[in-house]
Amino acid sequence: MTHVGHYSHSSTGFASRSEVDVIEFIDVSALADIEWPFQRIDSFPHDSLRETAYEILVMSCRSSPGFGGRVPLTYHSSNETSTSDEVMPVVSKIKKSLGLKTKRSTTMVAGSSSVSKRHATLANVMRQQMKAIELTDHRLRKTLTRTLVGQTGRKLETVILPLELLRQLQPSEFSDTHEYHLWQKRQLKILQLGLLDHSTIPVDESDSSCSRLREIIQSGETKPIDTSKNSETICTLCQCVMDLAWRENTQQSCHWIDGFPINVHIYVMLLQAIFDHQEETFVLDEVDDMMDLMKKTWAVLGISKSIHNVCFAWVLLKQFVVTRQIEQDLLRATQVVLTEIVNEKKKCGGNEQKDPVYDKMMSSLLISIQGWVEKKMLDYHERFGMVNGLKLMENVLSLSLTTAEINHMIIHKEMSENLVESESEMDVSRNHVDCYVRSSLRNAFNKVTKQKKTSSTVSSEYLIQLASEIEKLAMKEEECFSVILKKYHPIPAGVAAATLHKCYNEALKQYVSRKMKLAPDIIKVLQTAGKLENLLIQMVVDNSIDCSDGGKNVVREMVPYEVESILLGLIRTWMDKKLEIGRECLNKVKDSEAWTVISKEEKHARSAGELIAILRAAVDDLFEIPIAVSPELVKEFAHALESLIKEYATFTGSCGLKRSYTPKLPPLTRCNKESRFRNVWRIVRPCRSGIPTTTNATGKLESDHPRPSTSRGTRRLYVRLNTLHYLSCNLHLFEHSLSLHNPQTPSTTDIDHTIHTRPRQRRRSSISGLSYSTHRFDRARTAIQSAIQHVAEVAAARLIFFDSNHFFHEAIYTHDVSNARIRPALRTLKQNLTLLNNITIEHAQPLLIQEVMKASFDAFLVVLLAGGNERAFSHADHEMVAEDFEGLKRVFATCGDRILEEELVNQEANVVEGIIALMGMPTEQLVDDFSLIACKANGLIGIGCGGSLEIPMPPTTGKWKSTDPNTLLRVLCYRNDDISDRFLKKTFQLPKRR
Repeated sequence: MTHVGHYSHSSTGFASRSEVDVIEFIDVSALADIEWPFQRIDSFPHDSLRETAYEILVMSCRSSPGFGGRVPLTYHSSNETSTSDEVMPVVSKIKKSLGLKTKRSTTMVAGSSSVSKRHATLANVMRQQMKAIELTDHRLRKTLTRTLVGQTGRKLETVILPLELLRQLQPSEFSDTHEYHLWQKRQLKILQLGLLDHSTIPVDESDSSCSRLREIIQSGETKPIDTSKNSETICTLCQCVMDLAWRENTQQSCHWIDGFPINVHIYVMLLQAIFDHQEETFVLDEVDDMMDLMKKTWAVLGISKSIHNVCFAWVLLKQFVVTRQIEQDLLRATQVVLTEIVNEKKKCGGNEQKDPVYDKMMSSLLISIQGWVEKKMLDYHERFGMVNGLKLMENVLSLSLTTAEINHMIIHKEMSENLVESESEMDVSRNHVDCYVRSSLRNAFNKVTKQKKTSSTVSSEYLIQLASEIEKLAMKEEECFSVILKKYHPIPAGVAAATLHKCYNEALKQYVSRKMKLAPDIIKVLQTAGKLENLLIQMVVDNSIDCSDGGKNVVREMVPYEVESILLGLIRTWMDKKLEIGRECLNKVKDSEAWTVISKEEKHARSAGELIAILRAAVDDLFEIPIAVSPELVKEFAHALESLIKEYATFTGSCGLKRSYTPKLPPLTRCNKESRFRNVWRIVRPCRSGIPTTTNATGKLESDHPRPSTSRGTRRLYVRLNTLHYLSCNLHLFEHSLSLHNPQTPSTTDIDHTIHTRPRQRRRSSISGLSYSTHRFDRARTAIQSAIQHVAEVAAARLIFFDSNHFFHEAIYTHDVSNARIRPALRTLKQNLTLLNNITIEHAQPLLIQEVMKASFDAFLVVLLAGGNERAFSHADHEMVAEDFEGLKRVFATCGDRILEEELVNQEANVVEGIIALMGMPTEQLVDDFSLIACKANGLIGIGCGGSLEIPMPPTTGKWKSTDPNTLLRVLCYRNDDISDRFLKKTFQLPKRR
């Protein structure tokens, strides 16, 4: 649908400018940016509207000079010249109040020379501004003269001009019938619009005058109606028009053209005549007189001061828009007119008389202006980014807020009537500016994203470039636009920063949601995001000086990017993946590990090498992360590593119990001297080394070339022990490496440095600020040491009590001490120790050999104190036993490169030597010592021992020593003489051996 001012032209006697002139001065397409605020009339051409407006003006100004008054109208040709003095420029009060410029030249008459300007009258100015030719003007004036002849006192508002024109002008006064028909149709159309379609007083369609008028108008569409004096048609037309125009009236005035919106369309057409046809942005200096003339049409058109202001504001704004928005004085003039409307409303204080037409027009105008303004202000970065755009923006913003203020006053009045509280005027301005800032920054951001985005996915390069563009937008906002916006909003730059912050956050979230792996690109993006966030927050802070809350509300609105949190999450995810690999390896080990050495150089289990390699790679990769990792994360990662190592150490140490290899102690018995079995054994078995001899494949005795008796199970225990030491060694390396990690909490300011620094350099550079921690893996270290101790004890017990049982525990001192000495067992033990040294690593040997020594000494004690029925010792045997034990001590003291210190060997041998010393004591003394120690242990020393007092049986503690009553009792049990036999029988009723 076409706006008023865009109608097609007719040729009924009104001049029009050339199409070239229109294109030069007026941008017709610009009207698409602004909505015509008043109801449209699409059936009435633009030229017809202008002709009608001029006719009404001439009729209304009939009494004014130049329009039929005392000063005659003077016509001058546009080509007329004169040499008379120039007329002084007109000083316009209206232009001055509106802030419009005044030309330096003389009074302006469009399209005429300087000479004709001097002689032109105001009526001639209006005629030329309305593009009416002289012939048309002459016909109009003649008609008015005929109509009013003899009616000097008749009011002009009682004259129905179209009807009078139809009655007075005949076809003979036009150049041809076609011209007359077009002219007649226009007059009939005006009657239809004013009396039927847009009448002030509602039309009753059942009224005969209404129907007859429509019939006459319809008949005039195809051919001219007969308007001769005696024509029935003209008589009927006159009757119908008079009936409709004077209905429900007091006979003071008629209503034929004062209905909305036809009256407004005509009046707007008159107002547009104030603009110079040669320079469309310029308002004629005669505007004051022109306005006085137009004011005379108010009674006919039903225009009030308020409606005039609405129409005038629209005409000024429309002219600014269609003239390519060059002359900002027009925009400021619109602002002045609207401000006058605001002031009038404030003066009335909401008590003005209600005018439905005015309210409707005002509301429509506000909607139209606000729509045009918001197209610009909601995207002011784009619309006002050009040169000199800021001044235009300031004027547009002022117009917008004035419009909003008027709208607020209307709403406030309605809400007050309904007892509803409304926001203040200050809130209105602030809220509008807030909306403009957010929308414009969002649009500017979207434009940047379209320019920078090359694919559907968000890349790191795109986000980095986007951050740079956002920074430019923020700087432009702060330096240019905020200066203007701050007049109406306390912190526009802060709102802009918050909006840009939110926009970038959306893109950042989309990017991060797809990035589940730590990489330099995401680190760089997060670094950039952190810097941008700091800049935007600082922008809010810097611009919040005059803000009542210091910008806290705006800052609260800025949801943090949580760069550190995102990094923390990514690092945690990375750690979880690394640890999951270690967990999978550990679970696989539990089902498949065979505990065999990898090679001569790598004597630990293969699974340990695999697990440590995985964990070492994880630790090294931790240093490759191009950002400082917080001590808390390092500690957490170390704790997880420790848990894996601890679990593996526990698994490695799960190799059975030491007591499962230690023989059970036989029941105590008393030894009878020179039993039959012992004598028989001496006869059958001559004196040998106490070890059965066998022949090997070469025919040589096996005892001459003893081989290690170490079983495969024991060797696997050695591998376990090596593995645990391997873990312990790497535990120290892990601990040292992690302690060198940068302890600073990761922040966006650190990223820029760390991302460009080689990991090894970062590791070295961080040493100065750290203290080496020796407590990071305490739990794992404790678990490993406990497992090492346990495996060593089990391996030693297995080696001595299981693998060497045939040569050691079961062989020495059986049946006869002299014929079952320890020497063969020592040779086998040496072979076992040699094999042990070959299998185990150096760090594992001292503890393991010490445990083997302890197990050997324990086995030797078991032979002496719990050897069973096949063993018995006389007082004289203790020298051989002492000699054998010295040989056993010598084996461990000289093992390897003297792995065990002699002092340690002697210390461990003290208990055994003490018991051997008991074996060298006389039986009587043993009995006395036993009785005394046993009574003392049971608290009977004060009462007395001996006689009829019963000595209690001392319990077996398993901790044998020379001062232990149970140990003394066992020496007596294995003493092969009558004294001990009688004492044991009498005191404890111990049975004899069988």
